[in-house]
Amino acid sequence: MLTMRRALLLIVSFVLGGDSIALAQVDPYPRSLLQLGYDQSLSGQGPRALYSYYYYNNPEFLRTNVALRLAVAPVYLYGELGFRQVLPRTDVGIGLSGGAFGENYYEINQGHYVKGQSFNGSGGGTSLNLYHLVNPGQRIPLNVIVQGGPNYTAYSTTRNTDDRFQLPDSGASTFARAGLRLAGMEPMLYNDLAMEVSIWYERQWRFNNGTYGFVGDRQVQPMTDLYWLYAGLSYAWTNTGNQFTFALTAGGSDDADRFSAYRLGGVLPLAAEFPLTLPGYYYQEISARGFVHLSASYVAPLSADHRWQLRLGAASAYVDYLPGFEQPNHWNTGVGPSLSFTSRSEVWRVILRYGYGFNARRDNHEGASSIGLLYQYNFERRKVRRAAAQ
Repeated sequence: MLTMRRALLLIVSFVLGGDSIALAQVDPYPRSLLQLGYDQSLSGQGPRALYSYYYYNNPEFLRTNVALRLAVAPVYLYGELGFRQVLPRTDVGIGLSGGAFGENYYEINQGHYVKGQSFNGSGGGTSLNLYHLVNPGQRIPLNVIVQGGPNYTAYSTTRNTDDRFQLPDSGASTFARAGLRLAGMEPMLYNDLAMEVSIWYERQWRFNNGTYGFVGDRQVQPMTDLYWLYAGLSYAWTNTGNQFTFALTAGGSDDADRFSAYRLGGVLPLAAEFPLTLPGYYYQEISARGFVHLSASYVAPLSADHRWQLRLGAASAYVDYLPGFEQPNHWNTGVGPSLSFTSRSEVWRVILRYGYGFNARRDNHEGASSIGLLYQYNFERRKVRRAAAQ
């Protein structure tokens, strides 16, 4: 696995060191979406896997070259004010995020959710985001994204945190990220047509580095390097209602700790920008310093109008575990079907899911199940439908 991590770092260094560095533009389309997701384990007791947020994008906020993007959850907010063409073919965004419980830490080791070593994290930060379009006029955009900014996190105990467990110090951190992206995925639940190929490098600095836990048995690293690549495709045959999706994500790291490690598991597709789902597993069950993740699904219509659909999905990951979180098998695989219903107006969609994790460890044996529910309501599509009916 060391060879894979070094190879990924060399690839990232080569791409980002070239002359054609590019970024994705500020979102040019109006969006108004309500997203709900819930994943419940049927085998064992894991951390709560739930998201509920309203996503809003106004590409002409106040002025035609100013965009406002918001993701509003009950106790957390992310926002970006974007300015188009500040520099030639370059948009600039100013990001602001913060709230409660956005940086909670869940200790999960070999399928055991250790509540006594889990704790809450709240805080917020700002970022400066640059989006540069490399190939104007081309059908498939090639973009460069450069982001960076400070963040502050305050940690607190839960009602289950062990009294002897010393929390990490609250404090500031910062990050810098650069990426090269071809095309891109929209922030929608299961796009009919989508494609993205991208490669990324990120460095994180933590100024509250030090020991914590039981008599200082774990460490906050002062600096971590992360690098990953992503390739995804979703294609639907609108005449038949069939659809195929595929995604490959591979990542590595240097000096990762519990806070910067890659976390794999669960089936919530919009819980992260690059979701590392594993059906049947707990949310964020696997802690990895390196991995290769594959996922695929096939959708078949169950009704003539394609409103009822059956999705068969699978995901598998080869994992280089974070030290202290090793498991006997490097492979983790999950499968599961889902039943989807879309309203006649295509304004809302609800999906009921089941997942089985073949290698998820529960009580010294492998195999675990989960069920989930996903829901999306598209206010923008409802507005368009109403305008067309008038």
